[in-house]
Amino acid sequence: MAETLIVFVTASRDEEALRIARAVVEEKLAACAGIIPSIRSIYRWKGEICDAEERLLIIKSRFELFPALQQRIKQLHSYEVPEIVGIPISVGSEDYLNWLLENTLGGQGKDSEE
Repeated sequence: MAETLIVFVTASRDEEALRIARAVVEEKLAACAGIIPSIRSIYRWKGEICDAEERLLIIKSRFELFPALQQRIKQLHSYEVPEIVGIPISVGSEDYLNWLLENTLGGQGKDSEE
């Protein structure tokens, strides 16, 4: 089975998070993208400590698609250095992981409904 992963991306606005989520799913770079509407991020940027409300995207994809997914997110993102972090899925429901594989580029079989 192809290696699967979860990719975390933060965005500053609802519209940006939705635009990224829709694009990567429509282009089959991801099978699913969930949006958590409000997180509080404390981070260092250009020597300053920042405190900002952001949206968190949780994107489910394939390891082999990460380079293309990352490139597409960077094209759509407003941040100079967006968070794009992938974590391999080591275990999960076989049915869900098969659905993920079928609904991304390189997937085998007919598109499934979630």
